Amino acid sequence: MSTPEYDLAILGAGASGLIAADFSVQLGARTALIDKGPIGGDCTWSGCVPSKSLIKVASVAHDARTAARYGIGVSTPTTDMTEVRAYLRATIQQIYEPTMPEALRKKGMDVLIGAARFLDPHSLEVGTERIRARKVLINTGAEPRTPAITGLANVPYMTYQQIFENDRLPQHLLVVGGGPIGCEIAQAYRRLGSEVTVIAEHLLPAEEPEVQELLSRIFAQEGIERIAARAKIVCREGEAITVETLAGKATGDLLFIATGRAPLVRNLGLEATNVRYTGRGIEVNKFLQTAAGHIYAAGDVIGGQQFSHLAGWQGFQAVRNALLPGNNAGTTAAMPHITFTSPEIAQIGLTEGKARAMFKSHDLLIKSFDINKVDRAVNEDDRLGLIKIVARSNGFILGASIVGERAGETITEIAIAMRNKLKLADLAATVHPYPTYSTGVQLLATKMAVEHAFSGTSGRLLRGLSALWR
Repeated sequence: MSTPEYDLAILGAGASGLIAADFSVQLGARTALIDKGPIGGDCTWSGCVPSKSLIKVASVAHDARTAARYGIGVSTPTTDMTEVRAYLRATIQQIYEPTMPEALRKKGMDVLIGAARFLDPHSLEVGTERIRARKVLINTGAEPRTPAITGLANVPYMTYQQIFENDRLPQHLLVVGGGPIGCEIAQAYRRLGSEVTVIAEHLLPAEEPEVQELLSRIFAQEGIERIAARAKIVCREGEAITVETLAGKATGDLLFIATGRAPLVRNLGLEATNVRYTGRGIEVNKFLQTAAGHIYAAGDVIGGQQFSHLAGWQGFQAVRNALLPGNNAGTTAAMPHITFTSPEIAQIGLTEGKARAMFKSHDLLIKSFDINKVDRAVNEDDRLGLIKIVARSNGFILGASIVGERAGETITEIAIAMRNKLKLADLAATVHPYPTYSTGVQLLATKMAVEHAFSGTSGRLLRGLSALWR
């Protein structure tokens, strides 16, 4: 029996693999999409889709519980986690259906279900099958990172891979980890009715300090407890689980571990190739090409930032580089990310600290204002938040942070501006519909552009010209 030959074999059918395979087929390449199953990866089954669906359920409970402040009377909400789980499963299924193997095969690709392993640089074993490929793209994703906590192996706990199948509302949820996943789950379960304690040195440590402080205030207002220290010891007595730190301890009945994700490079047979990798992921150049030359890698498996939209974008770029002349970079400064707490937290580009480390102070324009200056936020009772822009003195935008209920949508305007090298004045001069959250970006950009224009010599000249014209 002959061995099937492909122009491109794609390992992993998550966000990166699905977009990559779609593009490869459009280019006319014979394409094999390989995944151990199910198709969709973490994003569909244990990441973006179920987490945002859970956040929706939690926001409904929170709105009902706080309705009286707006003059609306409702009964106290109760949470049925079996019904919540059913809702999450339904949303997952709806989003999964267009990516089922049968649907993908209709597009012209071969879909192989099974664990893949390299036999040599161009040969792969998939289950009991063997294939060959001229080019290969690895986007096998990542898995939960297990922290070094004494006693953890002897205590039941959940990670993001299990939490969305949970059918019991805990009395007290313990969350170890203050990153996006930990913060989203902590707030969602608190709004569903659980007591919640977060054990983490920092909340969203990659964000601006004022953003971290805002989130701490919001969590405190909602009754989320926090121990600002690392978990050292975990123990169990009956149904009770206790997490101990140097700053104190907390006891609950469900433990959620959210301490990051590790690239999935195990059992791929990379030793049979020239691909270099470490525990931090597969090593690639700026064009997403490995040392093997014909093998590319994209998404979470190469380490760095782990976002579905970044993985999908990199998957597209990797296929473009593998199957077309020339090369596109696999990284960009205009890459936004969002934590879907309430309010949402969005960030793109450089923070103030990183900008100050790279540029001289006189070459920077940095300004922020409270979300209460945005009329739509006032309408929405969105009281805690901010918009902050970091720019060069020439008006080019280096980064931004937004905290608000529509932050995820609003940051897109900054992303487009950065991608197309627009300046603060361009944002200021663009008419924005009122009342929207995006007017906050226009207001801040206008303030920054005008203040800079009226500073120093240029300001004196402008005022002089105005006096002469009058």
